[in-house]
Amino acid sequence: MNRMRTRIAERLKESQNTYALLTTFQEADMHNLMQMRDEFKDEFQKKHGAKLGFMSAFVKAAAVALVDQPVVNAVITGSDIVYRSYVDISVAVATPKGLVTPVLRNCETMSFADIEKQIAALGEKARKGQISLEDLAGGTFTISNGGVYGSLMGTPIVNPPQSAILGMHAINKKAVVVNDQIVIRPIMYLALTYDHRLIDGREAVTFLRKIKSVIEDPRRLLLEL
Repeated sequence: MNRMRTRIAERLKESQNTYALLTTFQEADMHNLMQMRDEFKDEFQKKHGAKLGFMSAFVKAAAVALVDQPVVNAVITGSDIVYRSYVDISVAVATPKGLVTPVLRNCETMSFADIEKQIAALGEKARKGQISLEDLAGGTFTISNGGVYGSLMGTPIVNPPQSAILGMHAINKKAVVVNDQIVIRPIMYLALTYDHRLIDGREAVTFLRKIKSVIEDPRRLLLEL
């Protein structure tokens, strides 16, 4: 194995050996977010020079949820719990040599355009093998998008020393009930794996429901709801 794969293997096994890992699931109706993206993607790219994807919405939703449930953004250090006053989100990026997780800093203050530009820049560096240790260090939470490969559902493993990771999955059309009517909607399954030593089920489920509410109605970001 190359050095990167060896280090990835060590960290993931360390996570399983140390953490009390538990995964909770939720589903999100992507209709409103997809509609917003379709309506504004051309104007967004013309103004900001970056494509409007779904990842920026999930990063913003995660930042809001992490501020709302700060224990998910915290970490156990020895016998102490360290609460972070900032949100640095690692975004998993596949490269020919393996998966890397470059970090978006201070996501709680970033706009959609800021996020998309940084994701594009970090993704390009990763593909060219130019990611530095500084790019990878210090994340407080991770988002992994297995949906780009068609994953229906999975249980991601927490990346130490973080305490939780959000897994995004494929968007599939499903029959769901909306206002007591059966309709066809684009549905994504979401998975939150977390360290149960630190995070209780109530906080984990509340966190994931916050993600769901923001994704299903992005206007909540403007109104700070």
